[in-house]
Formats: sequence, structure tokens, C-alpha cells
Amino acid sequence: MHVSVLYPVMPTDPHLVAPFAELVSDGLGARLWQGQSLSADTQQVFAYLAGRGHRVPVGTSVALMPLRHPLDAAIQARSLAVLTGHRMVLGLGPATPDFVAALQGKPYDSPRDTCVRYLTEVRRLVGAEDGTPADGDGATVGLPGMPHPGVEIALGVLRPTLARAAGRVADAAVTWMTPPDYVGDTLLPALAKGAAEAGRPAARVVTVVHAAVDRPGRNAYRLAHAAAHVHLSAPHYVDMLRRAGLRVHHSRPNLGARTLVDSGVFLHGTPDDIATGLSDYGRAGVDEVVVNVAGVYAEHGQPDAVRDLRDILTACREAEDRSTTG
Repeated sequence: MHVSVLYPVMPTDPHLVAPFAELVSDGLGARLWQGQSLSADTQQVFAYLAGRGHRVPVGTSVALMPLRHPLDAAIQARSLAVLTGHRMVLGLGPATPDFVAALQGKPYDSPRDTCVRYLTEVRRLVGAEDGTPADGDGATVGLPGMPHPGVEIALGVLRPTLARAAGRVADAAVTWMTPPDYVGDTLLPALAKGAAEAGRPAARVVTVVHAAVDRPGRNAYRLAHAAAHVHLSAPHYVDMLRRAGLRVHHSRPNLGARTLVDSGVFLHGTPDDIATGLSDYGRAGVDEVVVNVAGVYAEHGQPDAVRDLRDILTACREAEDRSTTG
């Protein structure tokens, strides 16, 4: 299982993202991820880092589909693959119905069907890695051929319906705050079912996991609330967590934060404790975990967040070395 890092806030200064990229450049992290940013644009920050010499694998977790036409999404993804020199993971998500309606006048009639169409179109437009152009069919637009290291097209999923859709059309499924047993028992079977229906290999799973090292002056519940209170107030996240057996309610994110810590969905402890908790995801079938130190960043600042990540990644590397040599 690969262990990667997330820059956990919308960037306002790309210099602050560079230490996170260095964790990947140094070989501790497998990939640098960002979510959708409405401040400094996610893709442009990645391009800036590449221009500064941090040509590392990158991924979006996730970019919101209503903000970009599939043509622009494909252009951006191919460009980042070329600029970084690595296969890029383009994680996409449909956004909330209210957000879609605010932009487009009404929600998607079917988020599932919209995701399938959108990802299918992005895949067509990205074209082959050898530069074979993605031609239009007379009614659609194509892009000129351009050799590139590859684009892995991913879909953000929380529940079985979109997991099944991801199985049909995506290379990867990106999950967020999903307990390992829920991934293994609920999402993986849905992914496999969608893949079987489409006659294609099952998508790999990437899971973003909240974590914080236990240090003096820190409160785990406060860190979890700082990191996750927005998601804990969102009905679709609450529904997912309830399906996973957690007692949460969208009107009480403070109690939801306590539940995340007490259940181990928010990993808190020594770096070795956190590495052990992350390994549970690998046993559940997750291919890549993305460590999210949003709570530490919000409460204690960027340097402490980078320190936590370095300690956690080092512990993961040491645990992997022990398992290999033992």
C-alpha cells in the first residue's frame, strides 16, 4: 500500500505547499494531493511546484465537475502529467446538489449518470499516452495528440451507487473519511460489480485519512472538529458514516468529531500508532492512503502539520521495512 500526503487547505500562497511536495521529493510520500481550491487554483499550484523543481506525482481529491468542462479538465490533466513527468491522478466529483444548482440553475438529474458521462468524455479527450489524438466524431470536439506520462481518471465515492459507477468507468475511486471495514465490506463489492458489468478491471481505491500526532498541548477532539466539522455537517457524509455504523448527526458536528476519534476514523497517537492504523486500510483492500493533517494545520499551523506528516511517513516506512525484513 502506498502512503501519500494531502495539502489540507485551499492554498493562498504556493510557497506554503512546497514543504509538502518535498516530502514526496524526499521519497517519504508517494504522491502529493490537493482538493478543490477556490483560492489559488489547484492545477496551477501543482504547475508552480513543478516549475520550482518539485516534479512529483500529483492528484486531485477531488476536483468538482461543475467548475470545468470535460475538455478543460482533460487539457489540465494532460498538461500536469507532462509538467511533472509523472502519471497524474485526476480525481473528479459531482459536488453537492445545492452547489450545482447555484452554478447551473438546477441540480444534476442523476449525479451517477452525469459522473459516468463526464468521466467517459474526459477519458476520450485525454487520448493515448503515445500521442494518438482523441478525434471528434463530427458532433464532438477532439484534442490534438500529445504524448504524456498518463492520466489516471478517478471518481470520488462515499456510497455504493457512485462506487458502482466508478467500477464502470474509473481507474480509481477516491474515498474520504471512510472507515476501513466500510471500504472492504461495502465499497469494494460495489466497485467490483460495476467493473464486472463493464467488463473492465476493478478500480483501485485511494482513501484520505485524518490523522494527528499526540503531542503536548493538543486535544484530539478539537483537532478532529477543526479538520472535519464541515463534512460532519454534510448529509452525504453523515449518511456514509451511519452506514458504517457510527453514531453521528449533521446538526451536532462536535459530537461527530468525538465519534471519529473514538472509532479510530480520525487517527491520533504516536507516529507508530498512526502507521498501524493506516495499515488497517491496506488489509481492507485500499491501494493508497492519503494522510490528511488538516486539524493540525488549522490549530497549530503549517510547520507543525509538516512535522506530523514527516514523523508519520517515517513511521510507515520503518514499519514497511520491518515487515519486509522480518
